[in-house]
Amino acid sequence: MEIPRHSCLKLVLPNPSEPNKTEPIFVKATWFDTHFDLSITDGLDAWVCQASEEEVIERAAQWDQPVSEYIELAERYLGFQQPGSVYKFTDAGDGNRRLSWTFDKEGMKLEWRWKCRPSPDRKNTTSGILDFLMDANIRLSEEVVSKTKSFEGLKMEAEKCLEQSERFNNEKMEFESAIYTKFLGVLNTKKAKLRELRDQLAKQDAAGKIAQEDEESAEKTETFDEETSDNEKSMEETADAGTSKAVPRSNARGRKRITRK
Repeated sequence: MEIPRHSCLKLVLPNPSEPNKTEPIFVKATWFDTHFDLSITDGLDAWVCQASEEEVIERAAQWDQPVSEYIELAERYLGFQQPGSVYKFTDAGDGNRRLSWTFDKEGMKLEWRWKCRPSPDRKNTTSGILDFLMDANIRLSEEVVSKTKSFEGLKMEAEKCLEQSERFNNEKMEFESAIYTKFLGVLNTKKAKLRELRDQLAKQDAAGKIAQEDEESAEKTETFDEETSDNEKSMEETADAGTSKAVPRSNARGRKRITRK
């Protein structure tokens, strides 16, 4: 079953009888997929327009539009007052009125018009519009109250979240401060231990260098003693060799001398 849609538009238009004055009118519309109904009142009189399916199909064909597009465009302009559109509610004779509005299409200003006849029961028509407005106002008020409660609830939750965030932030800062203090103490202890080890290594290196220098000095002394001993032995051997050679020569000379005598 088709579910109708409802809308109500308030327009402030020039008074047909007195162009220098304006009058407010209320346009209540009931929308279906292929037709719509209009109820209009200025508070004193009332008018109705029943756009049948055949009329809507004919109008849509005149504008080269599908019926659904025609209904959608009409609902847009009679559901909410569109900026730039010129609305009129003029006299059409015999108590009839003509409701019209303009719209732009492909750079051209176009106008749609629908003829409204006097309502057979203007009191019922006017009360129907007022009832719709009252119901809509009640729904809007309830929605506002509901939205306000939701907003207040969200505000309280936001405040709680903010409070928790601040508490978490403070706890985080305290935790980081405590960790930093402990880390700094451990770091200073490690630095002191490293300095101690460095001093020990420096002392060990110094002692090692001294021992190495002593060893090198001892090696040089032993080498010098060995070289001196070798030189002395060489000199002795040379002297021994010279002595052993000289003795025979002296003996030979002696023998010769004895022979000469």
